[in-house]
Amino acid sequence: MKLIILDRDGVINHDSDEFIKSPAEWIPIPGSLEAIARLNQAGYRVVVATNQSGIARGLFDMITLNAIHQKMHAAAQLVGADIDAIFFCPHSADDNCDCRKPKPGMLQEISRRFEVNLKGVPNVGDSLRDLQAGYATGSTPYLVLTGKGERTRAKGGLPPGTTIHANLAAVVDHLLKTPTKPSIAV
Repeated sequence: MKLIILDRDGVINHDSDEFIKSPAEWIPIPGSLEAIARLNQAGYRVVVATNQSGIARGLFDMITLNAIHQKMHAAAQLVGADIDAIFFCPHSADDNCDCRKPKPGMLQEISRRFEVNLKGVPNVGDSLRDLQAGYATGSTPYLVLTGKGERTRAKGGLPPGTTIHANLAAVVDHLLKTPTKPSIAV
């Protein structure tokens, strides 16, 4: 089975320092849903792994998070894309849980549920914590420059083997070996 793990905010949809708190605030990054459709066509199962501390902070509830994800699924289906599963951590950093990235618990749960070793599985994120969680499970880190990606690249300290791409579509171009803009290896 070919599997890819994507962060949500900043990879699939525009991010906000104020959090994505409603379906109206969930706006896809141009080309991201089409990139997921290309992954599906190439036989990839697409899984989203996302920290959603807005729940613990009281900014939105589970009903709202489900509505946001329903909007994401519906928008994806309109372009022929399918997201197989969404895993999320509802905790704040103060909760010290095992599922909040950069800890690997959420990705380990993906490994268990899909019965797959994550070694070499592409893990796409826009923040260092996304890449660290994936690296801890042996997945291959891909940084996108959308969302918080530019800031993440500027701060440095990326896991070994991280490649940097303009956006999710460029990562998919790289994975599917189609022509793309040059990527930078770290």
